[in-house]
Parts: sequence; C-alpha cells; structure tokens
Amino acid sequence: MNEKLNLALDEFIHVGVVLVLIIALVSIITGLIRAFIPQEKLQKKLSKTGKYSSLMGALLGIPTPFCSASMVPVSMGMIEMGAPFAMVFSFLLSAPLANFVVVGFIFGVFGWKIALVYFLIVFFGAIIFGSIAGKTSLKNSVKRIDLKPNTVTCSSQTTVSCGTVTNISVASCRTVQSSCSETQVSSTKTCSQASGSNEKIKEALNFGWALFKRIFPYVLLGAGISAVSAVFVPDEWVEKYLGNDSPLAIPIAAIVGVPLYLRIEMAIPILKALIVKGMSMGAAMALIIGGTGASLPEIAIISSMLKPKAIIAFVISVMTMAIIGGFIFYFFF
Repeated sequence: MNEKLNLALDEFIHVGVVLVLIIALVSIITGLIRAFIPQEKLQKKLSKTGKYSSLMGALLGIPTPFCSASMVPVSMGMIEMGAPFAMVFSFLLSAPLANFVVVGFIFGVFGWKIALVYFLIVFFGAIIFGSIAGKTSLKNSVKRIDLKPNTVTCSSQTTVSCGTVTNISVASCRTVQSSCSETQVSSTKTCSQASGSNEKIKEALNFGWALFKRIFPYVLLGAGISAVSAVFVPDEWVEKYLGNDSPLAIPIAAIVGVPLYLRIEMAIPILKALIVKGMSMGAAMALIIGGTGASLPEIAIISSMLKPKAIIAFVISVMTMAIIGGFIFYFFF
C-alpha cells in the first residue's frame, strides 16, 4: 500500500507541476493577446462567423495539441473576447480529440484509414455538438472572469497628471491603462505613447493572473484524480471487461475512459496490445475518445469555466462521439 501511495504521490507531483506550468504560460500568452490586439476589431471578426462559428472552433482545435490545462485558459480568453459559445464549445471538443498530435499517433500505430475515420468522427462531432450547444441556453452557462483592475473614478472633466504633461481634460473614465489614450492634450500626445506599452503589459499580467487563479485549484484536483486512477485502477480490470470482441465492450469502454487520464502517447501502445489479445477496434477507439475527451481530470479543469449544465452537455457530447465512433469502427474494421 505504501508503494502505491508513493507512486500516486509521484504521479500527482509530475502531472501537477506540468499542468501548472502549462496554464501559467498559456494564461500569460492569452493575456498578451487580449491586451495588444484591439478587442473591438477581434470581437467584430469573431461575431461575424455566424453559422460557421462551430466550424471555426473545430478548425482551431486541429493545430492546437492542447491538453485540458492549456485549452481552458484559451477558451476563457475566447469568451472574454466575444467569441460565440458555439465556437468555444466546438474548440473544447476538437482541441483534445482532433489535434494533429493525436491523429498522428493513431496514423503511426493503426494506419491512415483508421486515422482518417477517427478524425472525421471527432471533427464533425465537434461541429455538430458545438452548433447544438450554441443554439440552446447553454451559452449562458459560462463562468465569467471577475477582473477587478485598478480604476480611476472621476467626473466628465478632471485634471490628471501623467508623466510631465498636466492639465489633461479627460473625456471619460476608464482603467488606468486607457486614461491617457482618451485625453485631449493641447500640446502633445507623448503621455499615452510613453505609458501605453507598460500599461498593456500590466493589463496582460493582470488578466493572466486572474485566469491562473481561476483554473489552479481545478488543476490540482485533476492531478489528484489522475494520480489515483493511474495507480489504483488495475490493468487486469480493463483487460477483463474491454479485452473482448463483444459490442457491449464499446459503451463500457466509453464510460471507463472517464475516470482515466489517457495520455495519448501511452494509451495507444497499450490499446494496440489489448487489440492483439482480442479487444475490438471499436472498443479501443471508444476508450480513446472517451478517455482523451472527457476524463475526470479534464472535467475538473473545465469546471473552472463552465457551469454544471454545460459540463453535463460536454460529457454527453464526448460519450456520444465515443459510442457512435466505436460502433463505426466495430462494424467496418
């Protein structure tokens, strides 16, 4: 028992440290994008996607080999930038399942036909379920980031000192970052030019820190679940219930994938060995989709941005793709 506890602790530290570093880096990058790219223009472009929002979200997932720790801050940044919920939901499904790394692993181990069919299942599944989610009340089941930047409270005309320039007539009060840009300076505009970059960096770091604080506890929870499942879920149990050619193994595999944290580079070789022992290709693909798309650690982290109703819809979407995809592979491969 002590040996298992030590293994679980090692797994927790390994996974936890990696995930924390990932979310810290991605949160800062997301904050920089938000600060330096004009939000009004970006919101207009995102809102113009219209009926193609879910397609755009699924396409964004292909070149982004994100685990849940990195895709969540990106998704939260998309929401803050005004992206339609259909796009965000499709991205959450596509990023872990349809990215080029996962498809590449499947191609390398199982061949191009299986890789192609797998990609089509998860890609179009992400589009379909994203479109459905975007047309329902689920779009209101998002947890907004509570940013509380330092603000300046003033009337319509206030004298402000900024650098060496004084007596600035402020037209409207915003954050400190924008207080100089909205001014009318009779002699020069050096005030806003001098402080703009520094204030934008501060804004980016504030946003990144807000993202990090929101996700961090859920990352630790996910790492804990990963550690427990990796050590205490016996391989013999998986082989007993999934290592056969029965159609019943497909929904079981989709469900079993939920408590597991399947790292694709480890899961596919294991599944190949199980297939040699009699596991159907359908059950193997169902396990990959279920375990990679909606594992408990991933659900824990996604809980930092979605409310329970949207989380349930997310899990149902992944399970449906896993089961349908599993039966497609069962009958045709």
